Amino acid sequence: MNSPIVRDGALLIFRVVLGLVFIAHGIDKFFFPGMDDTIGQFSAWGIPQPQIFAWVVAVGELAAGTMLVIGLLATFAAGMLALLSALSIYFVHFKNGLFIEEGGFEYAAVLCVALLMVVVFGSGRASLDGVLSRVES
Repeated sequence: MNSPIVRDGALLIFRVVLGLVFIAHGIDKFFFPGMDDTIGQFSAWGIPQPQIFAWVVAVGELAAGTMLVIGLLATFAAGMLALLSALSIYFVHFKNGLFIEEGGFEYAAVLCVALLMVVVFGSGRASLDGVLSRVES
């Protein structure tokens, strides 16, 4: 199980699934409640500068999620998304307890820790980062 092909394949699947989750959340913020409702929701949660932060989160989820899927600057993208996840835990979820059914932090914590795994282990060879690092060598 410790062969490079298995490790890189697992990292590829891991990265793509994480990226798609964040792309879906970004699309949701932009189109399904819409940015006006998203800003209102951020304001109701007490997030400072909700107009700015809602746009940063929505664009960040789309852009960094896409970067994770293709594996371009994946450790940077994962770090940025981990920071956004940690902020969502702090501002929104922590006060609601553990369980997601009650608005708790379990889902955001799992996403944050999963993103940290990409930061620590990188994007793998099956990524644009991997391809570009081999071209430079």
